[in-house]
Amino acid sequence: MSSQQSQAIVLQFYKAFDNRNIDQALALLASNFVAHMAGVPEPLDGEGFKQFGMAFYLAFLNGQHTFDEVIVEGDKVVTCGTFTATHLGDFQGIPPTLKQIKLSIMHLDRVENGKIVEHWGQGDALGLMQQLGIVFLPGPTLVRHIIKKLLAKPFKKR
Repeated sequence: MSSQQSQAIVLQFYKAFDNRNIDQALALLASNFVAHMAGVPEPLDGEGFKQFGMAFYLAFLNGQHTFDEVIVEGDKVVTCGTFTATHLGDFQGIPPTLKQIKLSIMHLDRVENGKIVEHWGQGDALGLMQQLGIVFLPGPTLVRHIIKKLLAKPFKKR
């Protein structure tokens, strides 16, 4: 299988997901498929990956993968870019916020015999939680204040 064919299969997978054609996307996964996801302690088989993907599919509508870089080397396809969507469904116990999200993503997929057999996925989970309003990250003014307080602490008299 050529590098161009591997790239076409991987891009077809993400396009099918974005078009909400889950059956078409899943048909591109091999029966021995395994996924390694950041933050997930054990690799996922095809069914586990489907459940993971469906959590996003049901919670974030209008999803769109945009790849700034697609690098192909042999049977491996690396895609780097962003995923944008609107949070319109329950996600890990978080009710819909109606917020538009934009995540940095990076995937490495390996293709054999016209099917994706292995996936390595990295997404900005902290950024997602921040965009949904779940995680607070201090701005520059607050960070300076915190550092100033910490540095002054050892010099205070007791």
